[in-house]
Amino acid sequence: MIARLIICYSVLLLAFDSVAQTIKVMTYNIRYDNPGDGPNAWSNRKQKVFAIIQGEDPDILGVQEALHHQVKDITNARNNTQFVGVGRDDGRISGEFSPIIFKKERFDLQEHGTFWLSDTPDIAGSIGWDAQITRIATWALLIDKETARKLLVVNTHFDHVGEKARQKSAELLKEKIVELDFEVPVIITGDFNFTRDENPYYLMTDGATVELIDPAPEVKGTYCTFEVANECKAIDYIFITNEWNADGYTVIEDNDGTYYPSDHLPVVINLSLME
Repeated sequence: MIARLIICYSVLLLAFDSVAQTIKVMTYNIRYDNPGDGPNAWSNRKQKVFAIIQGEDPDILGVQEALHHQVKDITNARNNTQFVGVGRDDGRISGEFSPIIFKKERFDLQEHGTFWLSDTPDIAGSIGWDAQITRIATWALLIDKETARKLLVVNTHFDHVGEKARQKSAELLKEKIVELDFEVPVIITGDFNFTRDENPYYLMTDGATVELIDPAPEVKGTYCTFEVANECKAIDYIFITNEWNADGYTVIEDNDGTYYPSDHLPVVINLSLME
């Protein structure tokens, strides 16, 4: 009887430990605050965006296209979070951010930075290759307070026009991970502006320099424009290194019957480290 109780207790401890180590990650292009969006302007839809984020309650959230006040809006709506990131135009607050937003009670921030997707990644505002506009990647080295394990999170937004820029950005992103040399599990969130049958996707997942995995069990569209009636294209991803177990991959399709809260759908996944 005592042996049976010990076994049951051990199983419960293992189950609790597994739950405790799960990290929920979300990537979400929230669409920049464009007054020309009319009924879909930020002021008309931000509460819907907040409701999705709060409902999913991710531990780590990578956001794309957020202007500084939109980043503040999201963090103010979730006062248990902290963000890192800078505006792409000046390396401070001007232009779109690709911020990483994380729960303060779950993670300690050890280091962070931003680089530009260009031949001069340390120069703020630089534009790379055939890109139409400035693009960035933000990274954060976090310590999980529940496990004391370190992890590297990268959030990015690739160019929507330049084919060469997307290829070079994929190569640069992986090179930077190697250059940072933290030798820790990696999570990459972003709007990559490529589909799974395009060359930059293969560059991300080809195993060169860093082996990255797309844990999605099925192809599901994420860029839809605002209208629910439109077909969606898969261009938003969460890539991981092979130290992670992935479960619960979901594309969130919440809408009001006519419009989505953003022109992109958020992607959510649960991750846990392999022992």
